[in-house]
Amino acid sequence: MKILISPAKKLDLSEEKSNLKDTECLFLNKSAKVMKKLQEFSPSNLSKLMGISDNLSILNYERNQKWQSSLTNGKQALFTFKGAVFQSMKIEDFDNVDLEFANNHLRILSGLYGMIKPSDLILPYRLEMGTKLQIGRNKNLYHFWKETLTNHLLSEIKKDSFLVNLASEEYFKVIDKKEIPIPIITPIFKDFKNGKLKVISFFAKEARGKMCNFIIKNEISTINHLSSFSENGYLFSKENSTKEKLIFIR
Repeated sequence: MKILISPAKKLDLSEEKSNLKDTECLFLNKSAKVMKKLQEFSPSNLSKLMGISDNLSILNYERNQKWQSSLTNGKQALFTFKGAVFQSMKIEDFDNVDLEFANNHLRILSGLYGMIKPSDLILPYRLEMGTKLQIGRNKNLYHFWKETLTNHLLSEIKKDSFLVNLASEEYFKVIDKKEIPIPIITPIFKDFKNGKLKVISFFAKEARGKMCNFIIKNEISTINHLSSFSENGYLFSKENSTKEKLIFIR
């Protein structure tokens, strides 16, 4: 079983403390092509491309210019990303067994690196999968990555009976789900607001992180066990769920 999640914009660049052995991203040659294109953008053009402030565009311009495919100065991805999903995953509470389980089962989708293992070294960057960046004949990052990442995922799930999708729609679209031969289980977290059930982005991100923690800490291996998740007040709703969409309501 593999778990897919999105990366985060917020990064932690402090010194890393990990018992995982450093590994190298599998698709650095393709990452270099993406970065070569990004390096052509001035700060002002980066701001327009990504819809970010002048300060952020200058910061990321400098990061782009310093980027290199040799990641000797990189930091493990699991400890670099610090958005809501990663913070609520409570990585700091993982023991060695948890870290190994996460490294074997958790995969992070990335606009720059493609697909990342927790132990893969990465350098600071900002590039959302939905960014309209043309690379050669590929009109966007989905076209650039889709075949590569789908084929790689297929190789990783040969012995698996299901796939857990905890990535956002923006990132999961890079996978050609028609090619995935096993059930894709997507947990969806909904809150009551103004008398209606809604997916509230921030709360949903927190819940995805909690679900990752739940799977990793308990070494979940069946779909039925996924439905027993009850963190942050969410409870499984059988009547609102389907075979591949597990609805949790708070």
